[in-house]
Amino acid sequence: MSYEAEMLKKWDMPPRKEVERELLREFVKHGGVVAEFASGQEIVKDIADYFALTEEQRNVPLERIYKKENRVVKTPLWHRLLFRAADSLAKEKLLIRPSQTIKLTKKKEWMLTEKGFDRALKLSDISAIRKENLPTKSYEVQKIVKKLNESRRPEKYIPFDKKKKAAKVTREAVLRTRAFRLAVTEAYSYRCAVCGLKISSPDSLSWEVEAAHIVPHSHMGRDDIWNGIALCHLHHWAFDVGWFTLRDDYTVEVSSNINSLPADFGKIRDYELFRILANEKRRIFLPNRNEIYPHINSIIWHRQNVFVR
Repeated sequence: MSYEAEMLKKWDMPPRKEVERELLREFVKHGGVVAEFASGQEIVKDIADYFALTEEQRNVPLERIYKKENRVVKTPLWHRLLFRAADSLAKEKLLIRPSQTIKLTKKKEWMLTEKGFDRALKLSDISAIRKENLPTKSYEVQKIVKKLNESRRPEKYIPFDKKKKAAKVTREAVLRTRAFRLAVTEAYSYRCAVCGLKISSPDSLSWEVEAAHIVPHSHMGRDDIWNGIALCHLHHWAFDVGWFTLRDDYTVEVSSNINSLPADFGKIRDYELFRILANEKRRIFLPNRNEIYPHINSIIWHRQNVFVR
């Protein structure tokens, strides 16, 4: 029996397979990525709490020889167990190691694969139907997100994808849809571009904000960053039915029909939801990079085809 195995037995640490299962479940709660297994990391504490580890179990040191520098280093045994569990999951292609993700995200972090995401959902008793709307990242989806964010902004942009086939849903199409949602909501820092609302569910498994298509799916609108805008549920609905649109300078234009509504319409208690927008000519919140602003061609189409003047 190795020194590490002896220490695990001596300190009655949980079996690695059980740690692997809980680690996968926690990855979903942490958005699909974990930077490292070190002191101060929330996931380290959360899994320790799940196994009801004592303070001694959480902090007992494991001595290892760092061969490159021929010196002894001390690492908490619990952190080492978490690393071993993650490494085992990576061998099963359920996680991607930091040495690979840094090439994609420029960050050293462990990340779920699609296979790992599916396994984690099953272990967490979360319906696979919810997967499409969860903000959890996967390596395969993040590769598409990277392409969406780094594509060169076209001057003559056509916001329609004539190759879309509504009747046939492929794996690639599903991944692209999730990548679109993640890319757009991340670009707007998970807040509504119109009202600025930013809030997640108590379990952190969903955000209130949605990735809205400017040219909708029903008109073969593209799943890319220039045809998207982050909106809360209410403003998403109002945008889709034509209550407001955007001008070329990204200010909000509200339908003149607002003036003919009964006085008690369009209010949240005493707050005038749409009339204030009409009076203020408010500019929407935009991403940090103008290369991923909504494209004017998408906006023009929305003004001409959806907006009710």
